[in-house]
Amino acid sequence: MPQVDIEKVVDHIDHVVRLIGIDHVAFGSDFDGVDGMLPKGLEDVSMYPNLIYHLLKRGYTETEIEKICYKNLWRVWNKVEEVAEMTK
Repeated sequence: MPQVDIEKVVDHIDHVVRLIGIDHVAFGSDFDGVDGMLPKGLEDVSMYPNLIYHLLKRGYTETEIEKICYKNLWRVWNKVEEVAEMTK
């Protein structure tokens, strides 16, 4: 299979942001089971700075990148904990 590069990952992020908005996009870090089938420039989590660089090149703001890196997931997990407390 041909290997894609990190630009294709950013294309996908752009697409999801256009479809549902920046508040619903986040990085994942589960690289188990991919058998080396990873985009060039994003072979493991140590390459996230490359992804952030490409997001900056596309015009994403620091605030938007913070949301993608951790704030969106943090917001969701806080809500999960809130709901879990209410159902005890």
